[in-house]
Amino acid sequence: MTDVANPSLTLYTTTWCPFCNRLKAGLDRNNVEYTEIDIEANPDAAEFVGSVNNGNHVVPTALYGDGSTATNPAVGEVMSKLGLL
Repeated sequence: MTDVANPSLTLYTTTWCPFCNRLKAGLDRNNVEYTEIDIEANPDAAEFVGSVNNGNHVVPTALYGDGSTATNPAVGEVMSKLGLL
């Protein structure tokens, strides 16, 4: 991923999630940098995702640099939030 000088973005994902793959592909096409954390490999990450999704481990969950989150966001929504649109 290429750095586009945007606020930090962390994506909580799983390897098998088609929605995660679609979001990552869209962000990659637009050169948006992000950190990815697999919630199946990281129990603390899974706990965080559950804490912001009413106990559900819904992926993708995006965590923005301002501390806000979005559950299963569209590429355009993420880019808008990051001020890239």
